[in-house]
Amino acid sequence: MWKTFCIFTPLIFYAMIIFTGEYDCKVDVKGRIMLPVAFRKQMGETEIYRFVIKKDLYEQCLELYTVDEWERQNSLILKNIKPYNPEHRQFLRDFRMGAAEVECDPTGRILIPGRLLKQADITNETVLSGNIGKIEIWSPALYNNSGGDVTAKRERAERIMGDATYNTELP
Repeated sequence: MWKTFCIFTPLIFYAMIIFTGEYDCKVDVKGRIMLPVAFRKQMGETEIYRFVIKKDLYEQCLELYTVDEWERQNSLILKNIKPYNPEHRQFLRDFRMGAAEVECDPTGRILIPGRLLKQADITNETVLSGNIGKIEIWSPALYNNSGGDVTAKRERAERIMGDATYNTELP
């Protein structure tokens, strides 16, 4: 019966936004940041911008996902999780730990929970960096030191893209 249900369940597809840009933002005394107009334009016009914010698994920054992208990420994870495997359950717990739903107020500000600001070492300034499917929120000092020196960045690019060729054909 369960397999039959799954087969007939409609698939839901989400469009992924590739956020472009890097913006310095102030954090007010209440822990609010102004979402740059450029990011709001990239998401399209809507009355309410809703997000899920969480601590990054690997870096000391925060990740801001649109609700649709958050649901897409969770769907991808759930396809690969075995619910009775302790390591899988721990990964899911780690991924979702501390996540909070937030939205822009009418002026475009987002209230970031204080515990998340503390975990990312963010005080009164932050850098918002566009990424694939999310916006990263960094302490300026940590952001400027992320990724290592030029040599480390070059070596990483070579390892990841070393065999890539230019493809001028559109998919």
